[in-house]
Amino acid sequence: MNKNILHLDLDTFFVSCERLIDSRLQKRPLLVGGTGDRGVVAACSYETRRFGVHSGMPMQLARRLCPEAVVIRGNSSIYTKQSHLVTEIIKERVPVFEKASIDEFYADLSGMDKFFGSYKYASELRETIIKETGLPISFGLSVNKIVSKVATGEAKPNNQLRIDPGFEKSFLAPLSIKKIPSVGEKTYQVLRNLGVDRVGVVQNMPVEMLVSALGVNGRTIWKRANGIDNPPLIPFYERKSISTERTFNKDTIDITKLRTTIFAMAESLAYQLRRGDKLSSCISVKIRYSDFNTYTKQLKIPYTSADHVIIPKVLELFNSLYQRRLLIRLVGVKLSHLVTGNYQINLFDDTEEMLSLYNAMDHIRNKYGELSIQKAASIGAKTIGRFQNPFNGEPPVLLAHRKQ
Repeated sequence: MNKNILHLDLDTFFVSCERLIDSRLQKRPLLVGGTGDRGVVAACSYETRRFGVHSGMPMQLARRLCPEAVVIRGNSSIYTKQSHLVTEIIKERVPVFEKASIDEFYADLSGMDKFFGSYKYASELRETIIKETGLPISFGLSVNKIVSKVATGEAKPNNQLRIDPGFEKSFLAPLSIKKIPSVGEKTYQVLRNLGVDRVGVVQNMPVEMLVSALGVNGRTIWKRANGIDNPPLIPFYERKSISTERTFNKDTIDITKLRTTIFAMAESLAYQLRRGDKLSSCISVKIRYSDFNTYTKQLKIPYTSADHVIIPKVLELFNSLYQRRLLIRLVGVKLSHLVTGNYQINLFDDTEEMLSLYNAMDHIRNKYGELSIQKAASIGAKTIGRFQNPFNGEPPVLLAHRKQ
């Protein structure tokens, strides 16, 4: 029986999410990524690519190449939420699938031809994802993961392509060798120096020649060029940790800025736990200094998803870890040992007002986005002065509505 391996890829995922939020961005050149001196392009719309822009390039260069582009820093919580929606749709409809990244999936549809028709089933799955999420998505279907991934790339944007069994080599032959997964820039240059530009040339080369030029990777590339490489599909499992990092535009020793950043990270991760009905029992904090020396410290705690438990522990770890008093390049927070569950009320420490505040804040975030409401300490002392205080005392939260 022939395998039927489906590869699904959400087209320009971050860009598509931003366009869902703001329809004015439709058909406009759009860059998503870091906006500082060290920022890179995380995603770019098709409108920017004719200027030579691509993901992974420095944002400063991308803005020079396409000065009319709209630049958005992006919101990882929105992208995570949309990815989760797609994951749930796929989980309900296919027996085995792999989540390769936030916007990329594989599914094994082998055997469905007998009952539904694999291509028809894949088409209906794609239509369901588009209808229920509003996100464009493309797919490729073939006998293995490699050919399906290449087929998806050829199908884009927002389309689908099936490669029938036995036609793998003829499909791949006219394509650029850069289309083969695992052929990076350095490997491409080696192959170009050998006079190789198309997959068909590799198909006609002795495998020993590629091994001689590229080592062990040469055999892998030869097999993939011939459409016979068949890496296993790794079944999807729920993640066991969540984390976030921040690389500063300029290395800093500003302790207020550092603690504010750490506070905001902890608040965001605790919200993500509650939104996903998860609890964590291990907290880690990471510091990378300007000399690139990196230090990490962790702490076991009772299972929780509460801000007032997690945030003080994160700050405690940071204070004990930050001893060198050197310029810091990066800070990070990680919550691990995740299990499914809801926060258990502490009868001695928790108050009804505190729990009501959590519920109200999470309700606003779920409706308007994670950054729609934040604790004052996660925004920073300088920001607080720009807000009108609607309370007589210190406000427990500050509203920071994002433009819709």
